[in-house]
Amino acid sequence: MMMSFIKSFHFIIKLMFDITIIGAGITGSLIAHRLSKLDLKVLVLEKENDVAEGATGANSAMVHSGHDPKPGTLKCRYNLLGNRMYPELCKELQVSYVPIGAYVAAGGEEEEEKLDQLIAQCEERNVPYEVMDGDTARKTEPNLADRITKVLSLPTTGIVTPWEVVFAAMEEAMLNGVEVKLNYEVSSIEKKEDHFVINDEICTKVLINCAGAHCDDITNMLRESPYKVFARKGEYFVLDHLNGTFVNHVIYPTPSAKGKGVLAIPTVHGNVLLGPNSDDCEDVEDDSTGSGLDYIRSEISKTMKNIPYHKMIHTFAGLRPHIDLKDFYIQEDDLIENFIHVAGIESPGLSAAPAIAKDVVENIVLPKFEGYKVKETYNHRKPFINMDKMSDEEKSALIEKDPDFGRIICRCEKISMGQIKDVINRNCGARSIKGVKMRCRPGMGRCQGGFCEPEVLKILAKELHEEKTEVCLDRPGSNVLVAEAKEEL
Repeated sequence: MMMSFIKSFHFIIKLMFDITIIGAGITGSLIAHRLSKLDLKVLVLEKENDVAEGATGANSAMVHSGHDPKPGTLKCRYNLLGNRMYPELCKELQVSYVPIGAYVAAGGEEEEEKLDQLIAQCEERNVPYEVMDGDTARKTEPNLADRITKVLSLPTTGIVTPWEVVFAAMEEAMLNGVEVKLNYEVSSIEKKEDHFVINDEICTKVLINCAGAHCDDITNMLRESPYKVFARKGEYFVLDHLNGTFVNHVIYPTPSAKGKGVLAIPTVHGNVLLGPNSDDCEDVEDDSTGSGLDYIRSEISKTMKNIPYHKMIHTFAGLRPHIDLKDFYIQEDDLIENFIHVAGIESPGLSAAPAIAKDVVENIVLPKFEGYKVKETYNHRKPFINMDKMSDEEKSALIEKDPDFGRIICRCEKISMGQIKDVINRNCGARSIKGVKMRCRPGMGRCQGGFCEPEVLKILAKELHEEKTEVCLDRPGSNVLVAEAKEEL
């Protein structure tokens, strides 16, 4: 009986935490990364099969300058701060950040008046800018539509790959003691005198709600939520590698009541995104594409010409967690002590995330932990192996050390077996075909995995010590193979 009690006691201790974060998107991950530098016990809970799912995995992948959000809002404040933090953050995490710049394009008197309002906001916010006429802008953007008469240039606009930021932040957090539970859906939360109990098994002093489209569901487990989350869908076209042959800056239209409009967006890896639309939908899990793509075709033609639709290789949709308060909701709950809301993180949420994380940690969480200490030693991650950026000599040395780096699995993106094995066998490593794709890009090219996906499946099965029928495309239950029909030759 005593042995049974000891086992039970150890089980309880194992599941006690100082801070628990629900949701492993960009904001939750950056909060976890900041907390990993301190001597605190931190847990991250994520209902999906991987981090960086939801809005983080399907958005415009850009760091806005801060010229657009409504004055006096949290969106405005955090966007301006986050934009300035991104270069150093990406340097620390060893992920790509490109200060590509943006043009806001106006055609005609009405749009030029809206552009003048943005120029005034740039002045007020100390956002660097330049104004040029349409003909001058077309010298650097020859595919700018002929109707464009005036352009606002925003040089501090940047591009990142959002999920790469999350993978790096969470990997480094885990290297420094943060625990992560994937495929963990929160079904109950109970508030005790000095802690919360989650699913009758996890105890935590502080609870941070970063659950994206499900923030109100989490809050409703403790009290009636002061906000309601709605899904706002944005669809996109993905064009093949164009590397500046079509567009060199992010191209915005003048904004409307629905948001920043349909954009042309170069990506870190040389593709181009066209989108998004902005349609409200009832189902916060409905990421299907549809009629929104027709809207994108219509709207993008107002700012761009010679659009190479024959280079289109993929379409996708993302769901932005819009709340009825029309701003971010970031604060400690006014009724429940130690329950922290980080809700409504829609655009410019990616841009704002580093500043949100800093503010939440420094000004809301840490005052609750008197005498906390900064860790004396901190472990930095090694970046994913990118053979594209290596010299021939470096590639040869790597292949000589491990021949798997000489075996190309994805011919579109030139990704080797060694790279795929590397992203699987890490903290916060890939556990699905999509997880591998998002980390090192097999399946991102023009064939969209038509040739490499079966090979990725085999590598996952071997490295994870699973049967091939157990390997998932993405979420649990999305098994690619149902059964083996015959023995492999």
